[in-house]
Amino acid sequence: MSHYQPGILATPVPLQARHLFFALVSVEALPAALDNLMQLVDGKSAVVGFGESLVMALHARIDGLRAFPAMTGVGVDNPSTQHALWCWLHGIDRGELLNRSQAIEAALAPALRLVQMNETFRHLTGHDLTGYEDGTENPHDEAAVAAALLGEGAEGLVGGSFAAIQQWQHDLKGFRALPSHETDNIMGRRLSDNEELDDAPISAHVKRTAQESFAPEAFVVRRSMPWIEGDRAGLMFLAFGFSLDAFEAQLRRMSGLEDGITDGLYRISRPITGGYYWCPPLKDGHLDLRALRIG
Repeated sequence: MSHYQPGILATPVPLQARHLFFALVSVEALPAALDNLMQLVDGKSAVVGFGESLVMALHARIDGLRAFPAMTGVGVDNPSTQHALWCWLHGIDRGELLNRSQAIEAALAPALRLVQMNETFRHLTGHDLTGYEDGTENPHDEAAVAAALLGEGAEGLVGGSFAAIQQWQHDLKGFRALPSHETDNIMGRRLSDNEELDDAPISAHVKRTAQESFAPEAFVVRRSMPWIEGDRAGLMFLAFGFSLDAFEAQLRRMSGLEDGITDGLYRISRPITGGYYWCPPLKDGHLDLRALRIG
């Protein structure tokens, strides 16, 4: 499959990135704004996703797209901070990303207004700030394509993908105060060699999110990256799927809604945002917006 935004599956995660979230301000100005966006986005150095409210404003419908659900679990809360449009910029230089994000912000005005921006970066070779490797169980090659991209459907849909995004804020001081065996049990892996623990508790993150343990199997492609803002830090969780169901099944189990057992990850981290977005495929090197009745 060649007509997808290549930044979705490109590995490793970029050295530097920016997540831009926009609110809809003027429906009348949307056609010109989206035309401008198509000239700036290649799907490789900038991945774009549409929220349900923006799709509805265009009098269109994408099957499977919905707003992120505010999910309350067993002593945990997963907030919804759904926005109309999301752009994920890739790069190697923070200054260049600043210039590009300002160009996109100007191109989308006055139809869309920037309401949130998060800078992220690659830590080590793809690790969380806790030191544990992220995305170890990601599918690869053809399995990644099958997990992340829509393989059939109408024109303008094949090659599309759904993105689930949560900004998690870590309690790194509290995490580092725990003994190593306890942090390993939270994650379900040894920090020293990234090996999964056979005797990890059922609350361990790897057991709560074991993709093959769901029915149907809940495979997604994770592209998460750390973030730091002043004295706050954590992980910008990002997962792509051919639907949103796999991510939502994992989040429900993590939150204790299956069996009352909450993921150990909530002991040292909490999600502070949540959004769902549909990432259209490409056509002739540009965003294919035919499913939105554009182009």
